[in-house]
Amino acid sequence: MPMIDSHSMFLLVAALVSVIGLIFLIAVVKLNPVITLFLTALALAVVAGMPMPTIIHSFEVGVGGTLGHIAIIVALGTMLGKLMAESGAADQIAHTLIRAFGEKNISWAMVTIALLVGLPAFFEVGFVLLIPILFTVARRTNTSLVLVGLPMVAGLSVVHGLVPPHPAAMLAVTIYHADVGRTILYALLIGIPIAIFAGPIYAKLIAPYIQLPAHNPMADQLSTRDERRRLPGFWLSVLTIVLPVALMLIGSWADIFSAPGSALNNGLRLAGNDDMALLVGALFSFVTLGTMRGFSRETILRFSNDCLAPTAAITLLVGAGGGFGRVLQDSGVSGAIIVVAMQSHVPLLLLAWLLAALMRLATGSATVAMTTAAGIVAPIALHSTGVHPELLAIATGAGSLIFSHVNDGGFWLVKEYFNMSVGQTMKTWSVCETIISVSGLGLTAVAWHFA
Repeated sequence: MPMIDSHSMFLLVAALVSVIGLIFLIAVVKLNPVITLFLTALALAVVAGMPMPTIIHSFEVGVGGTLGHIAIIVALGTMLGKLMAESGAADQIAHTLIRAFGEKNISWAMVTIALLVGLPAFFEVGFVLLIPILFTVARRTNTSLVLVGLPMVAGLSVVHGLVPPHPAAMLAVTIYHADVGRTILYALLIGIPIAIFAGPIYAKLIAPYIQLPAHNPMADQLSTRDERRRLPGFWLSVLTIVLPVALMLIGSWADIFSAPGSALNNGLRLAGNDDMALLVGALFSFVTLGTMRGFSRETILRFSNDCLAPTAAITLLVGAGGGFGRVLQDSGVSGAIIVVAMQSHVPLLLLAWLLAALMRLATGSATVAMTTAAGIVAPIALHSTGVHPELLAIATGAGSLIFSHVNDGGFWLVKEYFNMSVGQTMKTWSVCETIISVSGLGLTAVAWHFA
């Protein structure tokens, strides 16, 4: 087993200093975040001793890998969201939620819908699908975006990291050879209370201390709806937003409906791909919320074009965060973290959580953190007694959600759409993620003890 050496400790200190410096430059010096992420990544790479010819390539690979997943999702999701806002579908769903739960309990409605919509989708997909409803609910109830938005992102995050058949959680289940059914049951029993605590309860505590600007550029851009236009039906509105979610769920269950490798199986998996599902959803919205609502083709084209401009800065920020995370990996910081964690001689459940947490802090990706940690812990678990692989998978997922910060694309999505500062985003979103992570470890440890 590798030993902790002075170089590994140097890399960890350099990574910590780079993150602190990055936050200082963005929050205090007010330097452009994209430029700051680029400069900080370059400085870290040089200090860590990366070969000069590979530094820029490493950053570009990180940017490209992140944008390859995020860019088309943000674009298609924003188009669908624009049609939901302009047609009044978001208003219709918001009205129904407000009537069903009451204005005082609207945060509970948002965490509930997030848990359902986010189940088969990556966090970013669920986020862009629900953001028009969030803006409408906040406006209609005259409620802080933090109070209703934090429960939404908490619900999305819980199912992203803990609950199969979500793709990230399924990776850990597969690596640990855990039973999918039992993992889903345990994850729901553990995840729902955590989502409530990190969402509605924490939002109520922190919202009074977060003062957001009166106008939100993304909310203003998303909807210029004519209030005199009649709202579409509730079930049609729900069908439009649920269609991509249903396709993704069918894709994740393709092996249940058809033989693996068959034409039908491949077709279901293609239809369930995030990008394809959102493409179908966007095209479907052009009909149900566009032409069926009396909008001309020219108007629908204008909607789909106009809504993309504000997402350019967000997309670049997400990509730059991915570039910074890649440099952290390629510079050796991730490897140093693994060495330190493996030398700590902690219990297996805590080791899985700790490795995932440290990898999340280093790379910014919950999926990378979960996969890496599970790959390291699985061989140890195989030769250990009294192991509960289902709970081990959940603990790994919980660790992968800890303290989202500047190298995580989700951090910038929440910051920009909620129109918060870096400090406000850390007090809300980053702490929310940490609550989910630590609570997940605690409840999993309790379940491990009684299993």
